[in-house]
Amino acid sequence: MKTFIPSAQEDSRSWFILDADGAVLGRLASKAAKMLMGKHKPTYTPFLDTGDHIIVVNAEKVRLTGAKENDKMYRRHSGYPGGLKESAAFKVRAERPVRMVELAIAGMLPKTKLGKQMYRKLKVYAGPKHPHAAQQPTATAV
Repeated sequence: MKTFIPSAQEDSRSWFILDADGAVLGRLASKAAKMLMGKHKPTYTPFLDTGDHIIVVNAEKVRLTGAKENDKMYRRHSGYPGGLKESAAFKVRAERPVRMVELAIAGMLPKTKLGKQMYRKLKVYAGPKHPHAAQQPTATAV
């Protein structure tokens, strides 16, 4: 018996909407990452991108548990000496709420070319509106 390996023609990509309103950031991110990788499908193959497109709406209303709103730090480096920049979660939420969700999901994807390909299928919006109505996305519970 031969091992089944899905081809690009056989694989159909669906579109799903995840509503982040009141959802815990980590739980939302793990669900989205799982669907981007295709682990929810019976045709999952680790070395192929068999995942679906994910639309996350209401990213500004995502919830952090405990004292993470003040304690969690987002760090980036400019590449120059002394170029470390830090921002607390409440500041990142005020300036760019979409970035919080994107970073959480990207951190759960593979750190390879395949992971970058999966990340491109993620669309995050701060409010409830999105421009992907033509794709007829299915609403999914978080």
